[in-house]
Amino acid sequence: MVTTLNDLASVLRSKNAGPFYITIDLFFPDLESYRRAAAADFLTAERIAQIYNLDTEEIHGIYRQESALGIKVTLRKRVVAHDPANSDVMACQQHLPLAAVEVPA
Repeated sequence: MVTTLNDLASVLRSKNAGPFYITIDLFFPDLESYRRAAAADFLTAERIAQIYNLDTEEIHGIYRQESALGIKVTLRKRVVAHDPANSDVMACQQHLPLAAVEVPA
C-alpha cells in the first residue's frame, strides 16, 4: 500500500509568505509519522524543486521542528501575488503537489 504525505500529516496547508514566497506547513499526529516525513534523505530541496519545477536555489528552506511534530517548507513563487496571471493569490492550493508525494516505509 502506498503512503503519501497527505496520508501521514494531520495538517497540510500552504499560504503566502509575502509577495514572493509560499510556505507549506505539515504537522503530524505522532512522532513516527513525523520522523518518516522529516527524514533528511526524503524531504530534500532537490526533491521539492523537482515537484514544483523550480531550481534548487528557489527552495528558501526546509525547517523541521520535532517538538512541534512539524515541518515548514518555504519556496519562491513562480507568479508573484499581484500578477494578473496568478490563479491562487492566497497560495492556499499550493500544497497539493507535495501532498501526493509517496513516503517510503
